[in-house]
Amino acid sequence: MELLPSLVAGLKAVCATFPDGRKGRGGNIAMADFGLSAFAMFFMQSASFLAFQRRLEQGHGRSNCQTLFGIEKIPSDNYIRDMLDGADPALLQPCFARVEQLLAEPAMRQAFGRLGGRIFVAWDGTEYFCSQNIGCPHCLTRKRSNGKVENYHTLMAATVVAPGHSRVVPLFPEFIATQDGAEKQDCERNAVKRWYQKHGERLRPLRPIYLGDDIFACQPIAKMLKDNGDDFIFTCKTSSHKTLYDFMAGAELECHQEKVRQRRSSEIRRYHWIEDVPLRDGKDAMRVNWIGMEIVDAKGRVKFTTAWVTSLPVSKDNVAEIANGGRARWKIENEAFNVMKNHGYELEHNFGHGKKFLAMMLAGLNLLAFAWHTLLESLDPPWRAAREAAAKRTSFFTDLLTLTTYVVFPAWQLLCQSLATFTIPPELLKNQKSNSHSKKSCF
Repeated sequence: MELLPSLVAGLKAVCATFPDGRKGRGGNIAMADFGLSAFAMFFMQSASFLAFQRRLEQGHGRSNCQTLFGIEKIPSDNYIRDMLDGADPALLQPCFARVEQLLAEPAMRQAFGRLGGRIFVAWDGTEYFCSQNIGCPHCLTRKRSNGKVENYHTLMAATVVAPGHSRVVPLFPEFIATQDGAEKQDCERNAVKRWYQKHGERLRPLRPIYLGDDIFACQPIAKMLKDNGDDFIFTCKTSSHKTLYDFMAGAELECHQEKVRQRRSSEIRRYHWIEDVPLRDGKDAMRVNWIGMEIVDAKGRVKFTTAWVTSLPVSKDNVAEIANGGRARWKIENEAFNVMKNHGYELEHNFGHGKKFLAMMLAGLNLLAFAWHTLLESLDPPWRAAREAAAKRTSFFTDLLTLTTYVVFPAWQLLCQSLATFTIPPELLKNQKSNSHSKKSCF
């Protein structure tokens, strides 16, 4: 099992570069330990993980923080918050760059590749903090109808998704935050431009196709992608694209339909498309291709309808696959944001806000933990075996926390083996007892 220790080593090196605000005093806790400790909490899916490891260390002289995460000394929760507040989340970029590199592995290409091996990257914004009492210079603000002002944080997420695949891989986000010198508040469109400027070129070998809702189906963003050789599939609403739909009025559309079996019933998926239509009004309007889709049930009732604009050429042979890609945009809501907020990662929980970067740094570490979990299930056989041994995802993390609460594992390999076989190696228990007796004899 080489992948996870390698990822942890890379994260430790990154955390060691965090600015040390102790003003030359230094300390007996290395900067890397603060970042690793916060990450361990998210990776193990437990806000109590560090507390359990402190107790384990008291009883046995060491803990899983040391053996699994390379943490030399476990800081207190408040000390972690104080020391991470000055660390810009942009410092985590090398860890996410490693995630991008791993997406090129054959197993990941097979799992996420569509339309000839291309990768879908979905864009969307989400809020992860809100308070009327706590704020920082990076907070956005809004005034409610009752007159009260809220401070809040949002981020522009970029997530690798695939039709027919239940897993997603978060990439480095762009934080929607107050920008220096800006008169207006930040927004998703500005954030996605910054994100693309920072990461677009590096992702190009993956041949990405960018997905987004109607807010991104505008000329500046569509042109930005096309000028750089990338493609997109964006939702296209009639309310915000009057020129496009007026142009289409009376035009003859290409048509195609397929009958699809869905569990005990079947449905008809109808596709209509037209190429070379203007995205907006004006002589300089970018030309795009439009696809409309509707799903009709067995009784002939239309139960779903939507439309997209795309830079991809459309034909009878690929229209269904392009539409499936457009619909996969919802996975950033369901498989990413919903999981992050409601199924273990607790993205909206206030683990700490700070006065500078703390809220954003913790959100970044949380997203990184989610990305690692997906990569490990696809690329690391021992982790995958352990994960498959548990009937549910929640059961897996419960077992993971339970074992590491009482037993110190010298390596991830042994921990995953124990999770997969529901047994703890006898020699490990023997060493555990020996260390416990030795510790007690010192008092």
